[in-house]
Amino acid sequence: MSGTADVNGTGGTANVNGTGGTGALNGLDEREAARHQVRELEEQERRLVLDRFGNDDAWRLGCLLTDLARERGAAVTVDIRRGAQQLFHCALPGTSADNDAWIERKCRVVERYAESSYLVGARFRAKGRTFEESSRLDPDRYAAHGGAFPVRLRGTGVVGTVAVSGLPQGDDHALVVDALGRYIEQRPAG
Repeated sequence: MSGTADVNGTGGTANVNGTGGTGALNGLDEREAARHQVRELEEQERRLVLDRFGNDDAWRLGCLLTDLARERGAAVTVDIRRGAQQLFHCALPGTSADNDAWIERKCRVVERYAESSYLVGARFRAKGRTFEESSRLDPDRYAAHGGAFPVRLRGTGVVGTVAVSGLPQGDDHALVVDALGRYIEQRPAG
């Protein structure tokens, strides 16, 4: 059987079974693609660590993320939190209250697992399971779909979340990762 899968969270595809074809994946191929995706997502989380994160940092990161979304014509809602406090929230034209609900559900996954919502979902898929069936958590309150990423401080751990909703889950995740990477590169040291 031949197939491709989005293994990098950016909408691109990679051949997961060596045949070069497209089509449905069997369970083994899907699990292998998910295991590859887990490794990539873990690397992103190791790389995207901040030295500090205050209210002004949340504002700058939120504005950067919103600007990237506007440049791409992406109708998304952006949300940044430190602990339980919402520090930034912007709903671009074309979004709805449903996007706020998705953000809440994805952020709960980050808060519970201290990993991105996309990584948590990929870990379940790598085991041939779904988060909804196997986590024993209420799917109306938790969603292991891409788009919520932990705000991790060096030497401290997870202190908050940055989240996007409005695109397919891989694209939501990729937008957050792109913005965090750019923010870290642009930010002055100290």
